Amino acid sequence: MDTAIDQKVEDLLSKMSLEEKVGQMTQIALDVVTKGEDQYSSSQPYELDIKLVKEAIHTYKVGSIFNTPTAPLSREEWYKLIKTLQDEAAKTPLQIPIIYGIDAIHGVNYTTGGTLFPQQLGLAATFNTKLVEELASIAAYETRASSIPWNFSPVLDLGKNSLWPRLWETFGEDAYLSTSLGEAMIKGYQGTSGDPEKVMSCMKHYIGYGSPLSGKDRTPAWIPERELRQYFLPVFKKAIDAGSATLMISSGEINGTPVHCSKFLLTEVLREELGFEGIAVTDWADINYLHTRHKVAPTIKDAVRMAINAGVDMSMVPHDFDFIKHLLELVNEGLVSQERVDSAVRRILKVKLQLNLFQKPVTHPDTYPKFGCEAFKMLSQEAAEESITLLKNKENLLPLSEDCKVLITGPSANSMRPLNGGWSYSWQGDEVDTYTKDKNTVADAFATKKNVVFKESLTFENTADFKTIEKEVEASDVVLLCLGENSYTETPGNTHSLIIPDDQVALIEQIATKGKKIILVLFEGRPLIFSKIEPLVDAVFMAYLPGNYGADALLNLVYGNKVPSGRLPINYPKHPHSLVNYNHKHSENIHVPMYYTSDYDQQYEFGHGLSYTTFTYSDLQLSALKITENEVLNVSVTITNTGLYTAKESVLLFISDLYASITPEVKALKGFKKIELAPNTSKKVTFNITKTELSFVNEALQTIVEPGDFEVHIGPLTQRFEVI
Repeated sequence: MDTAIDQKVEDLLSKMSLEEKVGQMTQIALDVVTKGEDQYSSSQPYELDIKLVKEAIHTYKVGSIFNTPTAPLSREEWYKLIKTLQDEAAKTPLQIPIIYGIDAIHGVNYTTGGTLFPQQLGLAATFNTKLVEELASIAAYETRASSIPWNFSPVLDLGKNSLWPRLWETFGEDAYLSTSLGEAMIKGYQGTSGDPEKVMSCMKHYIGYGSPLSGKDRTPAWIPERELRQYFLPVFKKAIDAGSATLMISSGEINGTPVHCSKFLLTEVLREELGFEGIAVTDWADINYLHTRHKVAPTIKDAVRMAINAGVDMSMVPHDFDFIKHLLELVNEGLVSQERVDSAVRRILKVKLQLNLFQKPVTHPDTYPKFGCEAFKMLSQEAAEESITLLKNKENLLPLSEDCKVLITGPSANSMRPLNGGWSYSWQGDEVDTYTKDKNTVADAFATKKNVVFKESLTFENTADFKTIEKEVEASDVVLLCLGENSYTETPGNTHSLIIPDDQVALIEQIATKGKKIILVLFEGRPLIFSKIEPLVDAVFMAYLPGNYGADALLNLVYGNKVPSGRLPINYPKHPHSLVNYNHKHSENIHVPMYYTSDYDQQYEFGHGLSYTTFTYSDLQLSALKITENEVLNVSVTITNTGLYTAKESVLLFISDLYASITPEVKALKGFKKIELAPNTSKKVTFNITKTELSFVNEALQTIVEPGDFEVHIGPLTQRFEVI
């Protein structure tokens, strides 16, 4: 507890009118105070409407504004905008500053000249917590250089359904990996209280948002409470313990109850069990959606009552002031208590004080000289190099020699959109190419090699006749074929099928008729199923959405200047109706001789990733073969680089509970470390296994460790031990 801050909060709270308090609980989109045809859009170039600014801040006493005016701004433009807002807030009786928020989810993606990184799914593939923390620190620095103190990141949803259009915004399907990298990202964002180079993080989307049954965005999830407690809540608990100051609520519903009106989830679990003391903010218009979409509130006013009483602190309205009118009426009618309002405002004021906004409401870009510097760009490229995952390398085709004649083609070959994805300069990422003319597409990056030719064929907008590239295919030794998806996010990214598009399949099939080696590079936010044509390709890279320096990273990997070390943070499915997570149950892997080979049949499994060198795992040692549940088990293994390249390796530790009162998983990730080894060198890697890694949630919703046999799996090695 920060006594000085708490005292300041109570002093302010005692002086505030109900109208001022409700205003603090209100967040509006920037469009509301800019010039445009209506409050839903900004004219371009954008311009603040001072009359509307005054109305929002003085009449309605709004405490938070967010978003971008459709197009990205320069740092100087952001400074001018936010300074205008803060100057107006300084004229109010209590001079409470605005808190401005933005979705800077892979770097400061709404500021021109900022450093964009691989999206979260790609970062998960690095299995490198230190690197993730460093990238988050840079993102925080460049966000504050843009005068913005609040970042709606990280995404802590578990990406358990590959259809979901926001899968690429997550750290993948695994709870342990998401927990570890989420904690690292929060530490990188927040640092210490009041640091002008740090931002307040906003963990999202609490809870279950990433696991809709249909795979479509903002559709119902059906999650038993036992699974909610075993897999989903621990990710947020770790983030809370790491100090995340704010939280965004899921737009979805769980078991028929929208999260925005669940007092059980927002108060009893989040506050009383997990100990969260920060701001709980809605997602876009989600209080209204209780009435218009979920149909649990007869009126918008009822929706406000339900959400605030459930535990919402701030409403991302975003386009009108009706929330204020309704909440004032509800308090005056006794349907929402003054105490509930005070608790919300107390949290909001505390975050503003922790950010030092009262003393320094706006940071100046001139005090951030490292913005967009070369070191930041190189770290982004390093992240891409560590994330891009080599899934197949038949007969060691890769790395290529400089003498190899290469043709580059495919819809992802000459655009930056499929490298960055959504939330890149615009919501859907559809303006990426406009703002990245100084960055390299794959075609640009590989043009530096003398034996490389680029020829456009298929695009995301147009099909193409194979004859347009037939001559170049025949003249090449290898075709580097860049396929995947164009940029998208949220509901516009919903899909009915994960199967790779027919025109992309046809392109591969036509190239294969010429007998050329094919390197398939997949730029995609979710795993497109390509099992039909997988036998036709000789090498496969999963590039995810690697950011502005992804093409440069790919160049280094293809020619062996860097060695692949990425590993899949998801299962890569082989069949469209067999989307199974790696930590499945034994009953999901049935083998019936003569009839069934296996229910569990993936193209590539979670954790898969090849290298150009070879690593040998040996000497798996456990400190004991029998332990009690409260003892720590020390596990060690020796990794030796037996190949020709200095390379990095992610060492993954899985545990299997062999028998349990709740059907156990086949295996579950419980530890990982990233190491680097020169040829003919070894390193001993150690892990500590505690009751946390051995526990599960039972039928009575208790987190327990049961006596019995367990197995540790690291690489090809397995060792059994017993809990007594």
